[in-house]
Amino acid sequence: MKFLFPTLAIFVIAITQAQAAERPNILWITSEDNGPEIGCYGDTYADTPNIDAFAEKSLRYRTCWSNAPVCAPARTTIISGMYATSLGGQHMRSGVKIPVGMKLYPEVLREAGYYCTNNNKTDYNFNIPNDDVGWNDSSKKAHWRNRPDKETPFFSVFNFTVSHESKIRVRPHTPVHDPAKAPLPSYHPDTPEVRRDWAQYYDKVTEMDGDVGRVLTQLEKDGLADSTIVFYYGDHGSGMPRSKRWPFDSGLRVPMVLHVPEKFKDLAPADYAAGGWSERLVAFVDLAPTAISLAGGEIPANMQGVAFAGLQAGEPKKYLFGFRGRMDERIDMVRSCTDGRYVYMRHFYPERPYLKHVSYMFETPTTQVWKRMFDAGELNETQAKFWMPKPVEELFDLESDPDETINIAALPENAARVEQMRSAIKQHMIETGDIGLVPEAEMHRLAGDMAPRTWSQEHVDFAKISELAMAATDAKNGWSNEELIGLVADADPVVRWWAVRGLAIRDSSADRNSALTGAMSDDSPSVAIAACDGLLNSQSDRDAAVARLTKLANANQYGTYAPIAALNSLDMNANLDKTEKSQLVELPRKAKSSPSRGGEYVGRLLDDLK
Repeated sequence: MKFLFPTLAIFVIAITQAQAAERPNILWITSEDNGPEIGCYGDTYADTPNIDAFAEKSLRYRTCWSNAPVCAPARTTIISGMYATSLGGQHMRSGVKIPVGMKLYPEVLREAGYYCTNNNKTDYNFNIPNDDVGWNDSSKKAHWRNRPDKETPFFSVFNFTVSHESKIRVRPHTPVHDPAKAPLPSYHPDTPEVRRDWAQYYDKVTEMDGDVGRVLTQLEKDGLADSTIVFYYGDHGSGMPRSKRWPFDSGLRVPMVLHVPEKFKDLAPADYAAGGWSERLVAFVDLAPTAISLAGGEIPANMQGVAFAGLQAGEPKKYLFGFRGRMDERIDMVRSCTDGRYVYMRHFYPERPYLKHVSYMFETPTTQVWKRMFDAGELNETQAKFWMPKPVEELFDLESDPDETINIAALPENAARVEQMRSAIKQHMIETGDIGLVPEAEMHRLAGDMAPRTWSQEHVDFAKISELAMAATDAKNGWSNEELIGLVADADPVVRWWAVRGLAIRDSSADRNSALTGAMSDDSPSVAIAACDGLLNSQSDRDAAVARLTKLANANQYGTYAPIAALNSLDMNANLDKTEKSQLVELPRKAKSSPSRGGEYVGRLLDDLK
């Protein structure tokens, strides 16, 4: 018997290797900051021959949403298979802890026997080192060619940055695409600067197409095209303003092209057809489960996406969901959903404009000229809309209004659809545990050393808070002042914050102002900031609110996130005089312990207030 066990072990190893050889290789090719502005998606201005040729033998998804309209939250969603909102990672450069034992998809694929490489963008909103994400190699040299042997199946990602927002504004640049022929969305003014930026964007998309072609050629030369399932997708909408950073369809819709070779047709989606279109709604949260399904691994129970290919493919979705949190130094909260034709958006800061001064976004010439023309009163109603306060909710029909500029939410014939989509967003927030319902500074304060996801699952009543958030931020149709005032002294600081937020956006009155005045001294900095924000329009309370906000903007005392919130209020609503501005000069520009990539946001806001 002592000879049997080694023989059996060798036999088992041989079976495992044989099974591995029959599994597909998986290749993801991603490009930054580009929506479906490519030829195979019907864009006649685009020049993308490599992706177009690839699409002729592959399946195109008509509606794929990135869930987040900016890179880090979108990648957080991809790597985790969870909505970034469920982890507290929806804010740009948020650096949150993840729950103990939670597996990211590279680790799952490696356990399934795959060699996993990432070349080389990471950019996750986690506070863990990139080396701990689970890649075999995540570097500029990462490649399937570095796997230990040819029998080992690989999962490889190649990410191209040439189409990134930052490349649109690089000068000098000689346009290849004719700016005079550039297709402009109706919300952008027709100026030479705007046409030049759009033309350069398309130039960069063409360069990106060349990068895609080179990787596909490498796959062919290595004799791997027949054994590799290939995905191509963009990482969110274009880097032009009002696409990137905004959960409109223009910020979330991306090209998604999937090629499954004949050898693995049993793993292909049910509607797979070379050169065809899929009407199935898919999103970034589905990518990790899909990769694991194709690889024959076990999809972790915490993953919220649904595989759309492989043996574990699930049922199609009725809606896709998008989200917007803090974008760099500017705080906001928006949730959106689509059924493929209609887009519904729910705004939780309706009193604030769509577009605010985000330093990085304002480096783009289009943003600069667009804002100058707004200030000068030179825009039409459609173009001016995005520098003005928002409605509570919006509904757009992509069939008749692809630019999403005509809000049809209030039309009687759309009442049922609005109610359904509003309810879908509320239910989604409850089911997924949307931590965006907790202000960012409060999330970090209350979670402490715990992962926000772990803390929130134990301490947040998502059904209660989601109802309160929607009722509080709808001043016209939501709860009354009396109902909100009754919650200002609630034991739960998250309840208090939403109650105060609701009062802050309502008209001034004696009882409302009295409640906010008391809340200015709340133990929660977030509640106090919200109260001060609501009193900046009160003649009798305005000076005290400014003084309190100035103290709460001290990064040495309150860290990074509360000062960001305080400075947002001061910048947008306080109309500070010279003396008040001089007091801000003394404030620290950065917390002593700040996020590695988000520590500069306090300083940016202080600069805006000079």
